[in-house]
Amino acid sequence: MLIDYKNAKIIQTDGEAILTDVNFHVDEGEFVYIIGRVGSGKSSLLKTIYKELDIEEADEATVLDTDLKSIRRKQIPALRRQMGIVFQDFQLLSNRTVYKNLRFVLRATGWEKDKVDARIDEVLTLVGMKDKMLRMPHELSGGEQQRIAIARALLNHPKLIVADEPTGNLDAETAAGIMDLLREISQTGTAVIMSTHNMPLLDQYPGIVYRCFKGHLEEVTGDYNKMKIAEEED
Repeated sequence: MLIDYKNAKIIQTDGEAILTDVNFHVDEGEFVYIIGRVGSGKSSLLKTIYKELDIEEADEATVLDTDLKSIRRKQIPALRRQMGIVFQDFQLLSNRTVYKNLRFVLRATGWEKDKVDARIDEVLTLVGMKDKMLRMPHELSGGEQQRIAIARALLNHPKLIVADEPTGNLDAETAAGIMDLLREISQTGTAVIMSTHNMPLLDQYPGIVYRCFKGHLEEVTGDYNKMKIAEEED
């Protein structure tokens, strides 16, 4: 099991609990959605996975065989190197080419210099962006920038991808291309966990569905369609 939370409490940076009694589990190759209204705790849950937020209380809180309750600060970079993180706003270095964005990550994570170029070629080919290697981020469309962000997330052969609203700023057609790519990645054995408020995606790209609602997290894989209207009206 890649992620195992049992009765966890998630606290925001202001000290307020946003989710309590969280039971959340992710296995290899699973495609997992986190849904819920803005402010319901989706991003906070994801941030605990890569240890940007702490879990103060839990019966169990492990990610990639690491106990989040006892991990030391100096161990966090090693944990993060085992996962890829994709943000809604891409977070590419604006003053560097695509190639130099990716090279920066590989050099920072200890790759040998003579293996860097081959790995960059591999991930850019995978996301269909090899011909954009020498472009600057501002020269790319939103969908292209998100593909580069996914390529960056794949550099260190991650066991899981954490994606926070990866299609939130994209049009429907571009979003579908990003979803196709993420599904292909999950089929290679890498788990994908993504937050979204785009409910039609769940029908087009089925997966395991959890909902953040009224301070709790619940699995709603078989029932999320019934909750669309109720959630909007609540």
